[in-house]
Amino acid sequence: MIVNRVKNRTILYRLLYTLVCVAVGWWLHGRLNPLPYGGAFDNGPTQVLVRSLSKKDISQNKKYIAAIEAINSVDIVPQVSGYLEEILFEDGAYVNKNDKIFVIEQRRYKADLLSAEALVKELRNNYRRIASLHKGKFVADKELDAAESALNRAEAALDLAKLNLEHTEISSPISGYIGKALVTKGNLVGPETPKLARIVQLKPVRAAFSVSDKERAWFMQKAAQTNDFEVDIAMPDGTTQTIKAENLFFGNEVNPDTATIPVFVDLPNDDGVLVPGNYVDIYPRFEAKKDALLVPLTALSEDVNGTYVMTVNDKGIVEQKYIATGEVIDDMQVVKEGLNGDEKVIVQGLQKVRAGAEVIATDAKGNN
Repeated sequence: MIVNRVKNRTILYRLLYTLVCVAVGWWLHGRLNPLPYGGAFDNGPTQVLVRSLSKKDISQNKKYIAAIEAINSVDIVPQVSGYLEEILFEDGAYVNKNDKIFVIEQRRYKADLLSAEALVKELRNNYRRIASLHKGKFVADKELDAAESALNRAEAALDLAKLNLEHTEISSPISGYIGKALVTKGNLVGPETPKLARIVQLKPVRAAFSVSDKERAWFMQKAAQTNDFEVDIAMPDGTTQTIKAENLFFGNEVNPDTATIPVFVDLPNDDGVLVPGNYVDIYPRFEAKKDALLVPLTALSEDVNGTYVMTVNDKGIVEQKYIATGEVIDDMQVVKEGLNGDEKVIVQGLQKVRAGAEVIATDAKGNN
């Protein structure tokens, strides 16, 4: 019996010792790690971080990355063979449509033309003679037909000789900037030559970017409502220009990898700053949205009734407000309905509050 009493006392002492250690440890933890927003051992109001709503013009905030493309571009390829005799442009110069830019040796083609002209003259005289004899029934129909066929073939050869001679002088088919000559004078060129130069139209150019299906519907709606479609473009020199678009259309397929569809916008580019191959930031502006109400995405919550935010009024009381949302811009949500702009929304501590609760609100930027 005595042994059992000793064992029971030992167990009791150990249990009391353990409880005392736990209590002291928990007290030290509370002293060294105070709860910042209130908790189970803080009977005061919960502390939360709040942010005031912002109003701003968001017409430039819907950003897309656009590739600048040439609407028209041409590779200059010879149609006839011969030695390159003349290059009639400066590398990188602007050329107008129909400006002469290359000359291929012409002697052979001029000789071919003279020969073809002489043959046509001969066969035409021969045809007239046979036709006259045929009229007097001195030759058979077969001879007349043969003379006519020979004349037709000669005239076709003459047309080809004229065309070949014309092709020895190469003119620009479009207006634009021509790059460097890819073949120098004296080289033998022909239809098998990849190209002599490339001409790219810079006025206008085309900006291409991709949008989601939802955004495509928005673009189509806005395009149908107005002809004054403008875009803001962040230029390569760091400036931003507002440009009136000349045309807007969509691609005919959705990219299955990105679930987006391309949008194409034609831009005047009168100053030639935009160069095909550039990537720029583009901001569509169907309409200026001034004083749009924005709320941080971190303040949003959802339930079966919709999207809502928790706000704190002047008395420090939490209120739940359902909102109608618009587009998302960076880390901000456009609010169409439900807020007047004077509220302060909770952005941290949402999981610890409920509507009607009293809280201590601290501005997220550090101002009470």
